[in-house]
Amino acid sequence: MTPLRPFLLVGLTGGIATGKSTVDAILRELGARVIDADVLAREVVEPGEPALAEIAAAFGSGVLGPDGRLDRKALGAIVFSDPDLRLKLEAMTHPRIRERFQRRIDALAAEDFRGLVFFDAPVMIESGNYRNMDRLVVVVTDEPTQIGRLMARDGIDRDEALRKIKSQMPLTEKAKLADYVIDNSGDRSATEARTREVYQALLADLAKIEG
Repeated sequence: MTPLRPFLLVGLTGGIATGKSTVDAILRELGARVIDADVLAREVVEPGEPALAEIAAAFGSGVLGPDGRLDRKALGAIVFSDPDLRLKLEAMTHPRIRERFQRRIDALAAEDFRGLVFFDAPVMIESGNYRNMDRLVVVVTDEPTQIGRLMARDGIDRDEALRKIKSQMPLTEKAKLADYVIDNSGDRSATEARTREVYQALLADLAKIEG
């Protein structure tokens, strides 16, 4: 895909506890701009935002905390195991997330940013949105490392960690669609070295497109 913008838009995805946040931090240090889908998702349900009022009307005031903010745990308990309710929720939030994403892209284009812009989104492949990216980078790790990180991060046992991992699209399948893969199974220095390699390769891709 040839971008009509002065930068390369790169999708960044992976799986739960693969360490995308580590890669994000390294990319920012290298000079890239990172747009985080999770941050956009939180912004669209802030108090005063239309989506929050719609969610409360649809799912009940029990999804709001005492401070009027969204209680994500309470909402998650309602929609987690019901695909129809998840779709209903996504219909309220996804258009607004896309709108905020486009505003960020337009702002970067307006300031004539030249370089790499990464869109970090956990379900980019599952949603099909990876097709809208100029390139795709997938962060992977081996399963024992992924399980250990998830247990430590969420304070859960091994069975629960494995259940969460198995509920997602396998990393091997995601990696098949990637232009570049970053293996984050080792220590930070190894991840940083590989991220720098990928960053330079993407800059070379951008230079070829600009011709």
